[in-house]
Amino acid sequence: MVQFVNWSEIDSLIDILSDHITKSSRTFSSITTIGRGGLVPSRLLADRLGIQTILVDQGTISSKSLFVDDIFDSGLTFKKILSKVDEPSQLLFVTLYARRGEKFPAQLIYAKETDSEAYVVFPWDNLEFQNSKKNNSTI
Repeated sequence: MVQFVNWSEIDSLIDILSDHITKSSRTFSSITTIGRGGLVPSRLLADRLGIQTILVDQGTISSKSLFVDDIFDSGLTFKKILSKVDEPSQLLFVTLYARRGEKFPAQLIYAKETDSEAYVVFPWDNLEFQNSKKNNSTI
């Protein structure tokens, strides 16, 4: 089962996240992300929040930087990132989607839960998804 997300929905999710972040009363001088999955939402949020600096694939992460990814799924990315943060309890981890049924950490802000256990295909993942289907890869 697959859930395709379109650009219109991405825009709505970015609006929701921007509102949540603004209401958190924290300010961020940068966004930190991972190269796969987080780049596009990071850029969109940076534009909405007026943040000029986006850091990618950092070895050490400042808790004063907003961390952005596309989806909180199994929690593995969160755990890897948390181990790189200078003050883990102060990390704000932001995603477009959070996998329904998972336990969410207190540091997570997300725009929407997934509708099901379906694999989520974002517009920037479409070519990769199509190629994996051609190669009979299991997603």
